[in-house]
Amino acid sequence: MASPLAHPPQTALRSPDLVMRLARMGSFHQCRLSFMRTLLRKLSREAWTFERPVFDLDVRGVGTAVYTANGPDGPLSLVCFGHDLPDDQRSDRVIAHAWDATFALFDGVPTQDDIVRLAGNVPKQEAGRVSTSELSLSRANRSVRLFEHVLARLVAGQQPDAEQITQVGYLMRTTAVYGAGKFGAADLTPGTQPFQTEMLTVFLIRAFTLDLVEHMARLRAPDTAMTIAPDLRRRFGVGNSTGLGMAPFIVNHPVLLNNWIAARETALARVRAVPVATEAAQRTFADVLQRAVENTAIWTSEHPLQVEKIAALAADLGAVQNHVAGGALAGERPWDRLCDWSMMHLSLEGQEQLVSLVLEPYGALVDDLTMGMGADEDAEFAIDGQMRIGDLRTGLDAVFDWALEQDWDAPAQVARVWYTSEEKLEPRLGERFDEPIEPYEQPLSPARDAAALAQDLQQWSSTEPVAAFLLRHPEHRHMLRRVQIAMRHPYAEIRDNTIAADMLPIDLLRCKLSFFGATHFDPRSDRWVRITMFQNAPFPHELSHVQEDDWAYPAQASGG
Repeated sequence: MASPLAHPPQTALRSPDLVMRLARMGSFHQCRLSFMRTLLRKLSREAWTFERPVFDLDVRGVGTAVYTANGPDGPLSLVCFGHDLPDDQRSDRVIAHAWDATFALFDGVPTQDDIVRLAGNVPKQEAGRVSTSELSLSRANRSVRLFEHVLARLVAGQQPDAEQITQVGYLMRTTAVYGAGKFGAADLTPGTQPFQTEMLTVFLIRAFTLDLVEHMARLRAPDTAMTIAPDLRRRFGVGNSTGLGMAPFIVNHPVLLNNWIAARETALARVRAVPVATEAAQRTFADVLQRAVENTAIWTSEHPLQVEKIAALAADLGAVQNHVAGGALAGERPWDRLCDWSMMHLSLEGQEQLVSLVLEPYGALVDDLTMGMGADEDAEFAIDGQMRIGDLRTGLDAVFDWALEQDWDAPAQVARVWYTSEEKLEPRLGERFDEPIEPYEQPLSPARDAAALAQDLQQWSSTEPVAAFLLRHPEHRHMLRRVQIAMRHPYAEIRDNTIAADMLPIDLLRCKLSFFGATHFDPRSDRWVRITMFQNAPFPHELSHVQEDDWAYPAQASGG
């Protein structure tokens, strides 16, 4: 990666009042800064090597495999356990107790004793325990229809049907990938690049799923079975079913959310400041734009809202192509003008897709921003008790002015309750006026809490310190802390009501998943979504001899 300028020119960042609305956040797309792409650039740049020292699975896919990734700081190994799961036990819900495959990412190369220990715990998932030698814990289920189709075709000496691969996109889908200290696993060093451990886990799970189906085919028909052609193999990603358990994350981690959004907005501002689009940059943009068009054409969903958004995106991308064909990239500041044009002519879905697309020609200019996307949240936790009430009010008004104008006595404004389920200790969303759950409400409604804080601040002098206020009103500690954080980090707070009757949790999910690098968002309700990860990406054995970051959009149908 070329070294960027120390302080590249940039335009003004987009306002948090624009960016941090849920409808826009729920229209984000993967981009160069997404964690999957960051990981693969790192693996390629650092010349990681991969091996499979253990692959002991039977004709049903039951057994153990180990995939070892060798990097500059030592090896990491994905320990995989295949299971014979009856169809009636296959469930993507978090309350499931059995899966087709379970996994742990091990720090180092596991000994046989390690594998035996993990075999007694990893298949149990939450009911088991791992150690600080493990970095992640995960599980996956087969897409039965596509898995069986691919297996039958390979056994018969035939390639799987490309159309069926396109329709589903994966052989297995993960239902959880736990890291960062869960269930005894090692915790992260504060400030490190986020979710790299989890992304490496999924990257290796993808390799396992393709190796598994080819291995099962060979065992069933050693004389006729074939492997999947490389171009078809790339079309398989890893599916994922994500529900409400992920939704509160971006509310609970305001500094991390700020750093993700700020990196993306800074990248956009740098590109918008580019004075002239070179011919090479225009060719790259035209290529990824066409590939985005083709990607949208194969993006399917049955959810009415997403169907509407996909249709709007298809029209938007066609409009961008026509606008560019008319000379939009000629002259000064072409990307800045293109983005301004998009605000007047495209849907939110199209506007945010364009944000991702304009970054593609400028890896050398923006990729360094990934280094600032982690957060040491403990360092931001302390409340500044010496701050004056007047300064706090100023910050509160700047971030939450829209919330202070709401009628919080209106039932529609407070219709929802975030709480934690007793059975799985997972976040849930209930109806305040239909269920007896209000006593269990979690502090996931910053807008309402900001209004309550503002109300109690009215009786206090502007010159008094906030410490005195908190001695009288300790119930406002969490919200006062959030305000102080948002005064330092402008993208830390969502500018929408997270407990309103019309709030869509899938907007929270999509925002986070776009930073993971997910594609083909397919909501199954307003509360859970299916996605695809690492689709079209190189496999571990290909990283050393492929263009490292040209996989996020499918290759053009013409082969371009």
